[in-house]
Amino acid sequence: MAPLSFPARLLREPLLHFIVVGALLFGIDHVVAARKDDPHLIVLGPQVDKEARTLFRDAKGREPTALEMATLRERWVDNEVLYREGLSLRVDQGDSTIRERVIFKTLNVVQANLQAPKIDDAALRAWFEKNRAKYGEPARLDFLEAVLVGDASDDAVNGFAAALNRSASQGEAKGGLRVFKGRPRDNIVASFGGEFTAELETSIVGTWRALPAKDGLHVVRLDAVKAAETVGFDAVRGEVLQDWKDEQLMALRRQAVRDVGKKYTVKHIEAAK
Repeated sequence: MAPLSFPARLLREPLLHFIVVGALLFGIDHVVAARKDDPHLIVLGPQVDKEARTLFRDAKGREPTALEMATLRERWVDNEVLYREGLSLRVDQGDSTIRERVIFKTLNVVQANLQAPKIDDAALRAWFEKNRAKYGEPARLDFLEAVLVGDASDDAVNGFAAALNRSASQGEAKGGLRVFKGRPRDNIVASFGGEFTAELETSIVGTWRALPAKDGLHVVRLDAVKAAETVGFDAVRGEVLQDWKDEQLMALRRQAVRDVGKKYTVKHIEAAK
């Protein structure tokens, strides 16, 4: 399975929520003054949103959705809570400027006594069935994209696809070619959209088509489809159990940090319009 991109991991993996965001996403200059005035007041200002949007846009090539922004703000607050708790517990050892180190040490204190609950085989099997897509091999597609140079109107793109089907040399003279080999289905959905992917995987092999994607029409030709390879529970039981434990511990860790955060007041200041 293809590795998750940084923003995807940032939004989905709680351990990264607590460490990576603190280390890479936001600086601390804009909250230092508020911390000195009231150590239990956390001000989430416009600069946080600005830096979050910039990082997300640079990594994903698009603006974050409202839900993704809300998640990024939550992670920033989690990190600020851990950072301040670390300072109060004196885990900074005189080096409070190394934010990620303080956050990491505080997180270790918070999660020291956390233990995943027990689970029987029936419940673990049920969890596996809900998360079956994580295991085995995903469906993969081989396809080509012909990139039209110049007029990109719908009529021009559709005409380009028709020209390619009539004569490869006639069509290729008008554009460039991109090769996608063994691309996982989920990756195609993320890049081009669900409608595009559904149309592509049901296309006739070797036929050029103009398919609607997130950013408009793309001229593509399906070359091959490799079906997903499923795997049985017994074959991956150990991996499934570890994944389930990790999920439980992540949830416990998140709740523990939120419980610590109850002593803080979060003030969100919107950017001036």
